Amino acid sequence: MLRATVKGNVWSTKRLKEIPSGAMLEVELDDGKSTRLVAFDVLGCGIGERVLISTGSVAAAWFPGKAPPLDALIIGSIDEPTRNGKNAGK
Repeated sequence: MLRATVKGNVWSTKRLKEIPSGAMLEVELDDGKSTRLVAFDVLGCGIGERVLISTGSVAAAWFPGKAPPLDALIIGSIDEPTRNGKNAGK
């Protein structure tokens, strides 16, 4: 599982029919390297929101039926991150 911050939307007017309803968002990982990737969002997250991301085949397997061609899925929104049991701020 990865932590990241939503940086923007990735608009795609044409996409595979196997991809379910949701949005594609550009996120920046909390890895200290400013790594960015595109993650699929079914929760309705917004720019600036901190999120948890599942990657790999687990992300695609979350959907019922045939797994869509996705490898990064936003699975949660971080309300208050903590470090060593204390609020770390946003």
